[in-house]
Amino acid sequence: MNRYKCIISYDGSGFSGYQVQPKKRTVQSVIEAVLTKMHKGSPVKISASGRTDAGVHAKGQVIHFDSLLSLPQEKWEIALNSMLPEDISVLSVEAVDQSFHARFDASGKEYRYFLNQSPRRDPFQRNFAFHYPYPLNLGAMRAACNHLLGTHDFSSFCSARTEVEDKVRTIETIEILQDGEHISFRFIGNGFLYNMVRILVGTLIEVGSGKRKPEEIVEILEKRDRCYAGKTAPGQGLYLWKVFY
Repeated sequence: MNRYKCIISYDGSGFSGYQVQPKKRTVQSVIEAVLTKMHKGSPVKISASGRTDAGVHAKGQVIHFDSLLSLPQEKWEIALNSMLPEDISVLSVEAVDQSFHARFDASGKEYRYFLNQSPRRDPFQRNFAFHYPYPLNLGAMRAACNHLLGTHDFSSFCSARTEVEDKVRTIETIEILQDGEHISFRFIGNGFLYNMVRILVGTLIEVGSGKRKPEEIVEILEKRDRCYAGKTAPGQGLYLWKVFY
């Protein structure tokens, strides 16, 4: 039995998220169906570094699977891409030790979130960036980011449906960059909770629009209650950019 690590990229617009759901099109179900077909009907399960929600994209999602097929390593990428739909691409396939696990061996992740501030909505960007045509104070938003760096209990910045009990995470980097009418957020940390990045972005937008002060972030963290943070930013602006091992 061989174990393979894959880096995949996908446009999340046409999926109900990564994880398998009954009667819904998901990234996991599509890839597993292709692998099962390659294995003559024998089910093949994949494990990922984490799940993404409906509409959320990935530039560098990592998965692994086991196979008895004697296919040369360099042929896996070609074979998978020839059978997968156009909104999923396998970027690399690597044979790894049986002890490797895409989720449990991950040491950190990078997410990016994109805003489009054009005064008119762009139909070609609607699935890939959040259209927010209102002024934002980037200086205030960056000041708020300073309070989020480091190790904190992020209970206020995750969905109430989060199942994990330990909500302490470390954020190493937050960058907010502007390029004309486009604003990008870059988050790097040792792990992120359910909806965490989208809630962070939604809260930072409220700071940038003057609805909150940067120093309010400290109180929000201390409250450890989802109702004190901002709205959850839409999924289409979010990308799982890279997974670190």
